[in-house]
Amino acid sequence: KCRTGPLDIVFVIDSSRSVRPFEFETMRRFMTDIIGNLDVGPNATRVGVIQYSSQVQNIFSLKTFFTRADMERAINSIIPLAQGTMTGLAIQYAMNVAFTTQEGARPLHKRIPRIAVIVTDGRPQDRVTEVATQARNAGIEIYAVGIQRADMNSLRAMASPPLEEHVFLVESFELIQQFAKQFQDKLCGVDMCVEREHGCQHSCVSTPGSFYCECNPGYRLNVDGKTCSPIDACADGRHGCQHHCVSVRGSFSCRCRPGYYLSHNKRSCTMIDYCSFGNHSCQHECVSIPNGHYCRCRSGFTLQPDSKSCRATDLCNGVDHGCEFKCVSTEGSYHCVCPEGQQLQPDGKTCSKCGAGHVDLVMVIDGSKSVRPQNFELVKQFVNRIVDLLEVSPHGTRVGLVQYSSRVRTEFPLNKYHSADEIKKAVMDMEYMEKGTMTGLALKHMVEHSFSELEGARPLSYNIPRIGLVFTDGRSQDDISEWARRAKESGIVMFAVGVGKAVEEELRAIASDPVEQHFSYSADFTTMTHLVENFSLNICPEEGKGETEIRSPCECEALVQFQTNTVAILQSLTEKNILWARSLAQMTARLEDLEKQIANKK
Repeated sequence: KCRTGPLDIVFVIDSSRSVRPFEFETMRRFMTDIIGNLDVGPNATRVGVIQYSSQVQNIFSLKTFFTRADMERAINSIIPLAQGTMTGLAIQYAMNVAFTTQEGARPLHKRIPRIAVIVTDGRPQDRVTEVATQARNAGIEIYAVGIQRADMNSLRAMASPPLEEHVFLVESFELIQQFAKQFQDKLCGVDMCVEREHGCQHSCVSTPGSFYCECNPGYRLNVDGKTCSPIDACADGRHGCQHHCVSVRGSFSCRCRPGYYLSHNKRSCTMIDYCSFGNHSCQHECVSIPNGHYCRCRSGFTLQPDSKSCRATDLCNGVDHGCEFKCVSTEGSYHCVCPEGQQLQPDGKTCSKCGAGHVDLVMVIDGSKSVRPQNFELVKQFVNRIVDLLEVSPHGTRVGLVQYSSRVRTEFPLNKYHSADEIKKAVMDMEYMEKGTMTGLALKHMVEHSFSELEGARPLSYNIPRIGLVFTDGRSQDDISEWARRAKESGIVMFAVGVGKAVEEELRAIASDPVEQHFSYSADFTTMTHLVENFSLNICPEEGKGETEIRSPCECEALVQFQTNTVAILQSLTEKNILWARSLAQMTARLEDLEKQIANKK
């Protein structure tokens, strides 16, 4: 047997009309004799057969059969094509189809020889030189076997070098079986791994006339072609391990850092949930960390020295206090307070409204993507808390709302709604814009549009306070200084509210003087409703301002004025009554004189 190493062999058989039936039978025996002495199998030598004349027909490919019996049955069932002699076309088919990995050829990097055995009896009817060169350059070793009338020049044009080892001419079909033994010896040759000192560190693979070295699985051949090095499967960075990659004989495995375990996908790592063990004894919350856990108290509570129990420090944050404006914690208790100028109602939670004041209030809120949808809902609640402080009416307080991100959108102008309920519903129906943070552009829009008479702002001559409230959670992507200055120069009282990553420098630039009373900051969206207290001194303006002076009839000064006015009116009426009495007496006296004169004349 030929056991010098695996081969991929394709027989390219001429079945043109010049090959007579009994001659074709000798070609069948030529192929079966050679196959009978090969070590065939999926991991040994693979064999394919194609026949050609004016066209090419695949008898079986390199992946079709792996036993000699199956191959011989297929060869014995071949029906010759009996047409022309298109040898170049057959070589083209062998290169483009028969020796592809799809048809069973082993990949080139495995260095398994690809051998084409062309058997023909005549001159090709097409060109073979160019296509044969392409096939040889593609790694195919070509043996050209000519029988009887074959053209020697064509054989030499097809065969691989050296030509004396790859070109054979047999005088007749009768002699081809004798040639098969000679060809087999040439094809198989000697076992070069035995005959020579190969120097391979792991394995030597013999090929016709040569050999090459192979490495065991998990190793790669070094540039010297003989020694082997372990393959570091982690080195290329494609392992996908979340924490650590460990190389093991050409493969790898993933490992996790302490405190984590390997997930089912054998790549990602999941932190061990120590709290799930149920033995943490935390009073409020247990927080897992790598290699352990710790206890955490809810907002308004302090962790005690035992690192497990909690004690309330701020009852306002620990209970649902229900204060409309602000909750103030005291030792073991709490109470509600209202902004200056408002009184706490009998329920101990709600506050009186800004009743007599006239305000044009425009709120400019940040709708950028950093706010996030769930926090934007808290912003809406914040806006409605402010609306609850106001007495909204066409002749009282008017409210407008502007939202901004990378652009600016008026949600509703000052003259849109005339009641607090309408405004609060519009606020809750407002859609979140997302995208950027163009605070400067929003200030410009507020100055040029929101406080215009066209959008409901009352004329400056009415002396109605104009208040702008800017809410933001981050740094502006444009300049805010110019339009913040213009807003204040135009008479708008500016409030600035910042949450989270808002920049204090920008908030101060927006706020009116005194700055400390006009800007507020909260680190968290969930606690920002307490910022409403910062508007207590300015959101309810001094009563009595406006086109017409309005006073409470309950004020002491108003009562005194009413009394004074009433006394003056009564005195005026009394004086007029006296004059009327005197005039009546004079008229009565004159009538009496006239009556006497008339009587005397009679």
